Amino acid sequence: MTGTAMLRKIIAALIVIPAALAIVLFAVANRGPVTVSLDPFAADPPLFGVSVPLFLLVLVVLILGVILGGISAWAGQSRWRSRARRLSAELKAARAQTETLRRQVEASAPAQPAQSSIAAIAYRHPNAA
Repeated sequence: MTGTAMLRKIIAALIVIPAALAIVLFAVANRGPVTVSLDPFAADPPLFGVSVPLFLLVLVVLILGVILGGISAWAGQSRWRSRARRLSAELKAARAQTETLRRQVEASAPAQPAQSSIAAIAYRHPNAA
């Protein structure tokens, strides 16, 4: 295992372990039931209400917030994902066109014998020596 991967695991453990401990302590300290009602004009015993432990209510609201935030971020990035797909397709087409043109040039160019640069200069310029 590389040092970077090990460092990431250590940092993750330093974050996850205290967070999990805080959640457990919160759940143990807030076991008392609370009544949740979505009717603001309800009488003392609400008609549509449910009694749940406070920690459960807080954890459910927290999880729903994370899910809604993730969906919102994902929807906000749709423009960038579509642009990346379009640019990827353009790159693929450009590479295919480049390969086609390279093959055409190789097929049309006559094969020349390989000459060293000094021999080519001496051949082109007979007075150079």
